[in-house]
Amino acid sequence: MYCDAEVAGPQLSRAGDPRITKWGRIIRKTRLDELPQFWNVLKGEMSIVGPRPEREHFARQILELRPDYITVQKLRPGITSLGQVNFGYAENVGQMCERLDHDLLYVKKLSLRTDLIVIAKTVGVMIKGRGK
Repeated sequence: MYCDAEVAGPQLSRAGDPRITKWGRIIRKTRLDELPQFWNVLKGEMSIVGPRPEREHFARQILELRPDYITVQKLRPGITSLGQVNFGYAENVGQMCERLDHDLLYVKKLSLRTDLIVIAKTVGVMIKGRGK
């Protein structure tokens, strides 16, 4: 992202996002921008698979609309998630709430098998460059 990309406050990614550099577009399409998060996995702050963390500004808005969001907030956040691979990036809080349905399904199906499926789907997204 360019410096001072969010000087007007927190924003969500959107198609043709002017805050992202040319190189940023490439690494986001392949999700390589998430590689530094592996450091957080090694520190025990994140999992490889788990609900994607939302910034506090947006988490509060989601919680107002969907009190069941608290369920996924109890889990360790992940680099990738069922919501991320099945829904993708959200451009607004309404879409974040839609993606939440996928993460709630993940909570219900929590297992090694589900994690392996999410990882396989993530690799597919990376190879096909379907990130945003």
